Amino acid sequence: MKENSLRDKKSLRTLTKANPDWDELAKDCVCFANAQGGAIFFGIEDVDELPPAGQKVPDHLPAKLQKQIQGRTINVSVIPQVKQAENGAEYLELLVQRNSTAIASTSNGRYYMRVDDDCKPILPDELTRLLADKGAFVWETQSYLKVSIKDCDNEKFSQFVSDVRLSDRVSQFVRDKTPEELLEHYFFTSGKYLTNLGVLWIGKREHRARLLYAPAIQFIKYDEQDQKVNKLIWDDYSQNPKELIQSVLSDIPDWKEGVEIADGIFRKNVSNYDEAVIRELMANALVHRPYTTKGDIFINLYPDRLEIHNPGLLPLGVTPKNILHKSVQRNPHLAKVFYDLKLMEKEGSGYDKIYESLLSSGKPIPEPTEEFDRVKVIVKKQIINKHVIQFIEKVHQEFQLRSKEIISLGLIAQHNSLTAIEFSSILGLEEKEAIRSWLGRLVNLKLVKSRGRTKGTTYLVEPGVLKKHNFKGQTNLKNILSHRLDALIIEDLNKYEKSAISDIHQRIGKEIPLRKLRYQLNQLIKNNKVRKIGQRRGTRYFIDK
Repeated sequence: MKENSLRDKKSLRTLTKANPDWDELAKDCVCFANAQGGAIFFGIEDVDELPPAGQKVPDHLPAKLQKQIQGRTINVSVIPQVKQAENGAEYLELLVQRNSTAIASTSNGRYYMRVDDDCKPILPDELTRLLADKGAFVWETQSYLKVSIKDCDNEKFSQFVSDVRLSDRVSQFVRDKTPEELLEHYFFTSGKYLTNLGVLWIGKREHRARLLYAPAIQFIKYDEQDQKVNKLIWDDYSQNPKELIQSVLSDIPDWKEGVEIADGIFRKNVSNYDEAVIRELMANALVHRPYTTKGDIFINLYPDRLEIHNPGLLPLGVTPKNILHKSVQRNPHLAKVFYDLKLMEKEGSGYDKIYESLLSSGKPIPEPTEEFDRVKVIVKKQIINKHVIQFIEKVHQEFQLRSKEIISLGLIAQHNSLTAIEFSSILGLEEKEAIRSWLGRLVNLKLVKSRGRTKGTTYLVEPGVLKKHNFKGQTNLKNILSHRLDALIIEDLNKYEKSAISDIHQRIGKEIPLRKLRYQLNQLIKNNKVRKIGQRRGTRYFIDK
């Protein structure tokens, strides 16, 4: 039981010592209430899975804890329970419920939110976004239109029931439910009325048009001069989210375009924009947008790139840097429908599938950015290295690589090599252990080798694998050996006396990691081959002739 965004562990002494830090515990509860809710386990140490043998929770402690938390928080609901572990020892579980309608705070007016396994303060400009997210959560299950179940679109209703029963992601228990029970199970109904989610999926056109705000999509194609050459609009509210995705994929002929690359004696067609990438991006746009915010989804196609614009900002806690592995569901019930009907590759953001598809096609990773009132994702058309496509395909056929392994191998192959810092930066990783998780079996399978230690570790594809699969990467100085780099530095300083490290870096090759260049300069100084004068930015390197 590891600590994460939904769980925290603390020693029982946190509550039983002479002066417990109740304010700190109140802050932790506010964090969970403003996020997805969660539980705090008192009596289990951070590094342990079970409480100490023979541990007993004092009878008065649950009531005391609840009273202290309630007196120090606003809009926080907690439920303390004494539980018994497998070893017979007791621990105290404090359930913190998610507040889906209001923002929780401490009694002295401070706001916090749980992000991964950390409690972070909410800045003033983030309060509006958090409030909008809470409104979006409530939106799904509201039924303010008062549309009777009997007035739903029967064709869409029948298709939904059929889709659920044909899906292998749905348990047999759910598939055996009656059509009316399925509507209740997926929160399509509240009493005798359709919820907003129900109207969105099985409502009639006139009902969907009255929603705040039903999705509308615009496709605009631009030429080399940024002039519009084609435009398609889906804004008549006649289609539910599944039908919208199908229309986008079938009505835009540009998705069928691609290039042919040589594959031995055969030719392989590589799409400009893979259907799986388009489907996942559209599913993300529909599932994660706030339905309390007005704005169309834009698909802008340029000669060199594709841009998807989605109204609203990213959920609080998700950034363009951690979007690959951080998922906060703004519309969890809609996300559940998408996942069960196989409209999304996986429940959550699904960006790993996008990364896998693009890197397997030799293309750059997507570029998500946040603008003033929307999120924009850029997907490039260009193929960086066509040899990466054949290389990844052959290695995958031989070793049946997992998704994370394909992403990692594709990144390393595209860049020739990556330092631990570069690898973490590209994937938005914060811990060293996370790199091992993404590399998976690549090192053990001898597909990737590592050099160096800690942050200076460099990952590169095993030379033997490159030779076996005839991989033709780009030649550069990124993986230059130390003695060759020494020779380059000395040759450069013989020509240019008293040079700053930035000037040396510019002249001998910017692809060489700056950290590596600095290390080699220090080694040359240590061996009395190079000298330096000045400090910090004023440091200059020279050879004493």
